[in-house]
Amino acid sequence: MASEGIRFPNESPEYRSARQALLDSEIQLRRQIEEVAARRRALPLGGRVREDYVFEEGGRDLDDLETRREVRLSELFAPGKDTLILYSYMFSPAMSQPCTSCTSILDGLDGEAPHVTQRVNLAVVAKSPVERIRAVARERGWRNLRLLSSAGNSYNTDYGAENPKGSQLPALNVFVRRPDGIYHFYNTELLYAPPDPGQNSRHVDLIWPLWNLFDYTPEGRGTDWYPRLSYPPAG
Repeated sequence: MASEGIRFPNESPEYRSARQALLDSEIQLRRQIEEVAARRRALPLGGRVREDYVFEEGGRDLDDLETRREVRLSELFAPGKDTLILYSYMFSPAMSQPCTSCTSILDGLDGEAPHVTQRVNLAVVAKSPVERIRAVARERGWRNLRLLSSAGNSYNTDYGAENPKGSQLPALNVFVRRPDGIYHFYNTELLYAPPDPGQNSRHVDLIWPLWNLFDYTPEGRGTDWYPRLSYPPAG
């Protein structure tokens, strides 16, 4: 049982009792989240990466849509940082616009990227040509995400970010560098598991603050609202 010492102005005994029961559940959830995280950290190495994938990347200036260079998977590991997080952005040449949900995630990750990259490597991969990806980044105001095109390799299909029909999937993969090569460590496989009724896969909720904020509210997430690329002016 959690501490019952806190109170807020004018709350009823019924509220405090219900809130206390919820707090006990939140404590159990916190413990379960850490238990799952510990089991994730304890995973053995996955398969050794069979190919040093070649991606395409642009220059530092997002206004420069012409500069391109090739970068290998192994080159995404900075000195002293042996973990790489790769998020697959749903944006293929066949799509007229990028996935709105992925874009919402990356809006947040762009701000967090300078913090994340103090400890690990981080990059975003999409199937579209690199200049198309960077045009979106410029429109969104992203300045911190490392953006890569997988148009010329099989990374998406190999690591669960594209199905046999060519549809894109928002997979997050983690790779680790070891003395004898690069290994796959983790994929958000909850993406491929059947969701519970009335829910989506929730495989990357831990990096997506939007829904977590809504979970704090009486309205909750709802069932018929999803992020958009733009909204009408307030008021």
